[in-house]
Amino acid sequence: MTVTDAPKSGKVFVAGHRGLVGSAVVRRLRTLGYSNLILRTHSELDLTNQSAVKTFFSIEKPQYVILAAAKVGGIHANNTYPADFITINLQIQTNVIDSAYRYGVKKLLFLGSSCIYPKHAPQPIPESALLTSPLEPTNEWYAVAKIAGIKMCQAYRLQYKWDAISAMPTNLYGPNDNFHPENSHVLPALMRRFHEAKVSGAKEVVVWGSGSPLREFLHVDDLADAVVFLLENYSDLEHVNVGSGKEVSIKELAELVKEVVGFEGELVWDTSKPDGTPRKLMDSSTLAKLGWEPKISLRDGLVGTYKWYVTTQ
Repeated sequence: MTVTDAPKSGKVFVAGHRGLVGSAVVRRLRTLGYSNLILRTHSELDLTNQSAVKTFFSIEKPQYVILAAAKVGGIHANNTYPADFITINLQIQTNVIDSAYRYGVKKLLFLGSSCIYPKHAPQPIPESALLTSPLEPTNEWYAVAKIAGIKMCQAYRLQYKWDAISAMPTNLYGPNDNFHPENSHVLPALMRRFHEAKVSGAKEVVVWGSGSPLREFLHVDDLADAVVFLLENYSDLEHVNVGSGKEVSIKELAELVKEVVGFEGELVWDTSKPDGTPRKLMDSSTLAKLGWEPKISLRDGLVGTYKWYVTTQ
């Protein structure tokens, strides 16, 4: 069962529609002509409340579910709130996946994260690397929850023959990203700091680590396109990696963000701070073989993201 099997008026519930991923998925679905999207804010529907979620599904009866709701954050947030990261994400996933099955949803897509993979996974990281060695300690609480979500989708497929699939995106960025000064990921954190330094006339910006780790970034609009593509073209047990296939060092990224923002001061590296995982590139060949590839370059994506940031602050 795919999205294209239903009319464009079919009910699609996007859980987490205000977040980075969910908002991009909503934009993509609307562009494609979907006119019956079911959207709920946290105040309207608390996904950690099992009773509320059951009631919602029993009344609304969506045909398709895209599960993009999650508690997310960077190294600092994961280290500071480990109980929140594992508990809230497990509650959201369990409630939504179980109610979606029990109330007749035809297909569900669960969105995870590349942090599900071991710290020292082979590079590029294939889907088969899951659970082969220890996780990165700084985000294991979030990773364990996301792994449980993948396994839950697989279990419901095996036991109930239900069409639940999972997609694992690489590091994402774009409009509606989290630019919080302490709880954001590396790219929005860099963008905010360079912007504030430019506005204040600061002479330097200090960045954590050595700048040597390699990272892969994907614009969230590319991910949204891949999500709809997978709904239309994929139905199997294995989760699917979604990445750009291109690596950039944190140093190169910082220099590029600095250039896009227009900060003309000095960039200083604080090597006493942790680098995190040395390299994290995903093998997205499964998705490529299905016929999908990203379209937005990192530079173009950064320019667009910065324009969004300065007009919304």
